[in-house]
Amino acid sequence: MLLVDDILFFPVHGIMWVFKEIGEIAQKELAGEATSITEQLRILYMQLETGRITEAEFEAGEKVLLDRLDLIESRMDDESNTEESDDDEAEESDRQGGSPARR
Repeated sequence: MLLVDDILFFPVHGIMWVFKEIGEIAQKELAGEATSITEQLRILYMQLETGRITEAEFEAGEKVLLDRLDLIESRMDDESNTEESDDDEAEESDRQGGSPARR
């Protein structure tokens, strides 16, 4: 019976694998964007220290970059919280005797 179940649920498992891969790629892209914003902040601080920009220009640029960084970090936190709740549901399902689709 398990072989039949595996054959029947193969498309579902394949689709879930694809979505998991897409999620991982999106998370890596967000992390890369966060690194880019951090680098832009470093450059902005350097420009302020060398006198290339004024304090007002610095504050405006810093606010935009920090807002973007906060948004990215909140998205990453939301994704990690979603993954944790999915893992908790899977563990609960395993304790109750299998996946919800097999009940």
